[in-house]
Amino acid sequence: MTDAATVDLHFLDMASEADKDATPLVVIHGLMGSADNWRSHLKVWQRSRRVIAVNLRNHGRSPHSEDMRYATMSQDVLALMDKLSITQAHVLGHSMGGKVAISLARLAPERVVSLLVGDIAPVVYQHGHDDVFAALERAREGQPKNRREADDLLAEHVDSRATRLFLATNLVRTDDNVLGLRVGLDEIQRGYSDIIGLPAGDTPFEGPTLVLRGSESHYVTDDMLPTLRDILPKARIVTLKQAGHWLHAEQPEAFQQAVDAFIQHYDS
Repeated sequence: MTDAATVDLHFLDMASEADKDATPLVVIHGLMGSADNWRSHLKVWQRSRRVIAVNLRNHGRSPHSEDMRYATMSQDVLALMDKLSITQAHVLGHSMGGKVAISLARLAPERVVSLLVGDIAPVVYQHGHDDVFAALERAREGQPKNRREADDLLAEHVDSRATRLFLATNLVRTDDNVLGLRVGLDEIQRGYSDIIGLPAGDTPFEGPTLVLRGSESHYVTDDMLPTLRDILPKARIVTLKQAGHWLHAEQPEAFQQAVDAFIQHYDS
């Protein structure tokens, strides 16, 4: 399943010598993230299987595009799987990437051995990234010459040092010797209503599903679970203690172990 509107995604392909028969794992980052954010996890999962981490459109080194609909973004990932001759995979997505993963699983269930969703529900969210967009716009406008200047600019809109460090991963040195944005910020902002909207697909995904949520996060609340189970009826919900929305960064070992145990159970 591919579409004329797909883009050729940049990706990391971590081949494994351990078990060439194990089902591959496809990892999909969240808003303003990239495959690079997952390198420490990829090294762990690579011990047992091939792992592919994608850069979604408008993120990392992937092309920019105006279309941020989940149907289109999931088709990007399916096109990459086709390109890499991956017939079936475990599919893991965090936040926005989780909605891409849910969309892929609903639109092409035959390609998904198991679905793993990190701290997101298949619901419509309220606008919540105005400070992030303002911070990145300020950094683009300010043309910082180094990371310290960039942090000062980001701090005008974002108080959290951890969040600023995360956002700073989207800054790269330009030909003008300043730090510029590599994300498609304008395209992301114009497509934001799609990003906070529902995942694509009209039918439930009936395959095995693990939903990992942070105990300190409000992205997957108990009152969302009935809707979640309508769309992911076989979902197993696991709450990681002392973790917020970036649960894979805040509780990396618990996150890795939960993913490992789940996908090993469903390896073909």
